Amino acid sequence: MASLFTAVAVLAVLSGGLCEEKTFLQRAGVAFNNREYESVLTVTNGEQFGNWTWAEMCPDKFFAVGFSIRVEPNQYGSDDTGLNGIRLICSKDERRSFLYSIESHTGYFGDWSQPQYCPSGVLTSFQIRVEPYQGLFGDDTAVNNIKFRCSSNPTLEGPGMTWGEYGSWSQECIDGGICGIETKMEDYQYGLDDSALNDVRFHCCAKLQQTVWPQATPKLPESVGGIATKNGNSKLLPCH
Repeated sequence: MASLFTAVAVLAVLSGGLCEEKTFLQRAGVAFNNREYESVLTVTNGEQFGNWTWAEMCPDKFFAVGFSIRVEPNQYGSDDTGLNGIRLICSKDERRSFLYSIESHTGYFGDWSQPQYCPSGVLTSFQIRVEPYQGLFGDDTAVNNIKFRCSSNPTLEGPGMTWGEYGSWSQECIDGGICGIETKMEDYQYGLDDSALNDVRFHCCAKLQQTVWPQATPKLPESVGGIATKNGNSKLLPCH
């Protein structure tokens, strides 16, 4: 009898797992860089070191719905770099079951945080916390944290460092959302003062407006919890 109960319990667990939603995350890199965009979001408080690197874009019809950051914790007397990278999470719809990530060039220090997501909607604007130039013998960190605003209105803030101040918000993606990223990075300084990420800009893409044509609705036999068959019976739909 005990073995029978065990078998039933295993079957129950397996059947419950059949309908469990799974999320897949894939690195996009530069594979979709030919995607067209409407505008570029910038801020005025980025720092001076380094160069603008390559852009990375979400796939067509995908938009950034969340992000994570690579941040080095306080080094307590050793060289600090603060924020080293920003990773955008791109989704095609609200189900968010298949995701792509894009990040442009990132620094080498620190660990990636857990992703944060808009409750609904997409990322539409940003703001960065920047420590200004610390002088010839100072320890420069440049960008230390970032905030994003969602189209559904919430503001998300990364778990970055507190050095410096937040500047003004960028402009907003009006008809769509953020779909690309490009970073300004200082190259590794080989034991000298590293500042890593100095500035960032994001691309805005428009959402395609789809025309929905009215269609006549065929009259089907009534069914509950499934779809009607030719003989008027119904069958349950498999879970997705």
